[in-house]
Amino acid sequence: MRALFAAAALLIGIAGAAQAATLDDVKARGSLNCGVNPNLQGFGARDAEGNYAGFDADFCRAVATAVLGGPAKVTFVPLSLKERFDALKSGKVDVLARNTTWTMDRETAMPLRFAGVSYYDGQGFIVKKLLGVTSALQLSGAAICFQTGATTEANVEDFFREKNMTFVPVRFETLDDLVKAFDEGKCDTFTTDVSGLYAVRLRLKNPDEAMVLQDVISKEPLGPAVRQGDEQWLNIVRWTLYALITAEELGITSVNVDEQKATSNNAAVRRLLGVNGPGGASMGLDADWAARTIKAVGNYGEIFDRNLGPSTPLAINRGINALWNAGGLLYAPPM
Repeated sequence: MRALFAAAALLIGIAGAAQAATLDDVKARGSLNCGVNPNLQGFGARDAEGNYAGFDADFCRAVATAVLGGPAKVTFVPLSLKERFDALKSGKVDVLARNTTWTMDRETAMPLRFAGVSYYDGQGFIVKKLLGVTSALQLSGAAICFQTGATTEANVEDFFREKNMTFVPVRFETLDDLVKAFDEGKCDTFTTDVSGLYAVRLRLKNPDEAMVLQDVISKEPLGPAVRQGDEQWLNIVRWTLYALITAEELGITSVNVDEQKATSNNAAVRRLLGVNGPGGASMGLDADWAARTIKAVGNYGEIFDRNLGPSTPLAINRGINALWNAGGLLYAPPM
C-alpha cells in the first residue's frame, strides 16, 4: 500500500511539473512568444511604425502583462495558415492568437486546446460591385479564390451542395497572392471570415469598388489556442480572456481601474481586481494580475473599439460580439 501511495505521489509530481512547464518557460525567458497573423489589419499586422497592432496582438499583450507584468514583454511570431499549428505544437509559440476557428477536429485530432471564443465570426464573400451580385445565392458557377490550409473551401462545398450550386476553386498559398488575384479579376469572389474580408477590402487597389455580401454561411468562433497537457497554462490564457470580458461588463476600464480597486464595494469587482478572494494564486499568478492587465490594455470593449470599431478603418460594429446583456453572445463565467 505504501508503495502505491509513493507511486501515486510520484505521478502527481510529474504531472504537476509538466503542467507548469509553459509558465516556467515564459518566466525564465522573460517574454511571451505569441503567434499572430502579420497580414490581417486590425488583428495582428504591423502598423506604420513597424509595431504589431490589432485585436489579437493586444490579447498577446494582455497575457504577457498577466504573467510577466508588462505589455511590452511579448515576442510576436508571424505565422501563416500553414505554419500556425506546427509552431504551437513544436513550442515555437506559447499561445496562438492568430484568427483561428475552434473546431472539434482541431481540438481532438491535434494536440491543441482552445481557451475560449474571443471573436464570434462567420464566413462570407467579397465581390466587385461591377459583378452585380448582392447575394451569395447568385454565385453559382463563380470562380472563388481560396487560401489553402483554411476551412473555407469545405464550408463553401457544403453550402453550394445544399443550394444545388457549382463553383470553380482557385487556390493560393498566401494571402498576398490571393488579394492580387482577386484585384486582377482572376476570380469572381474571395471568401473567408467576414472580419478578414473587411481587412482584405482595404488592401485592394480600389476598395470602394468592392463590397462584403451580407450572407454568412458558417459559424467561425475564433479564439486563442495552447498546447494540450498544460492545464495551468490553459487556465491562465482562458481567464485572461474572461477577465477582459468581465471588466467590460462591470464597467472597469484602463482609466478607472485604480479607482475601482480602491473604492468599489461590488463583490465581483473586488474579486476580479484581487482585493478579495484567492486572486491568481490557483494559476500561479499574483493577486494583481487582472488589475494590471486591464490597466495596460483595457477591457474587451476598449480593445475591440481601438482596433476594429466604427472609428477605425475597418469600421466593424460589435454585433454578436457585444456583451450578452447588450444583445450579443459575449459571456464570461463568474470569477
